Amino acid sequence: MKSALDPSDVGGYAELHAMPVWGMGEISPGDSIADLIVDALALGGLRLHAGDIVVVKHKMVSKAEGRMVDLDTVKPSAAAKRFAARNGSDARVTELALREARRVVRKQHVLITETAHGLVCANSGIDVSNVDGGKTAVLLPLDPDRSASRIMQKLKKRTTLHIPVIIADSFGRAWREGLHEVAIGVAGMLPIHDYRGQYDCYGYKMHSSEECVADELACVAGLVCGKRDAIPACIIRGYRYRRGNGSARRIVRPATKDLFR
Repeated sequence: MKSALDPSDVGGYAELHAMPVWGMGEISPGDSIADLIVDALALGGLRLHAGDIVVVKHKMVSKAEGRMVDLDTVKPSAAAKRFAARNGSDARVTELALREARRVVRKQHVLITETAHGLVCANSGIDVSNVDGGKTAVLLPLDPDRSASRIMQKLKKRTTLHIPVIIADSFGRAWREGLHEVAIGVAGMLPIHDYRGQYDCYGYKMHSSEECVADELACVAGLVCGKRDAIPACIIRGYRYRRGNGSARRIVRPATKDLFR
């Protein structure tokens, strides 16, 4: 019987580094995120290494995929206008959020919805910050896991390396103030480390320990990228991830296991 976790086991780190990717410029529809990252690193005299993980903000992916809407073209419904009038929000953003929602979870103060991806978040993840001063809304990628996979495949073509990709977005939290980053797209690594059946450092057998490392890595990148610094991507180096056919869908808790639905 193993009395403690083996420090050589994958899933840990010896020395963790998080490096912002500078100089990517404004993202336009049709841009290759992988090419922009590799080229920006090269301009700074840097390159990707084996074992690196790339974390990209969802907004750059959405822009590259053309998931943007000119707010002047949005005609709010009566329901959107009523909600916006009560809560002092933009009826056009509310209308887009309702269109993108699979279901509405809550309509008090903030519109909380469940998206087609299964994500429960404010305004269906629609964002107007850091775009163009509030004229355009950015929607979530249609399939963030597929987007992550495409970026990973292109990175491999450019570098010959297997580089996992995490697409991150900022979410609010129940019972906690402040935003934090979550992984809405994952490719090339397992997003959750399952320690059930293993033993802690005191020899106790763990029964329910599942760690969402994809979200934790997204948060590390969030600290580096910031909210106002126009840094849309981050390289995480030194983390021994578990390679596999992972996806962010694996992180979404099914309704049958959700105690709050």
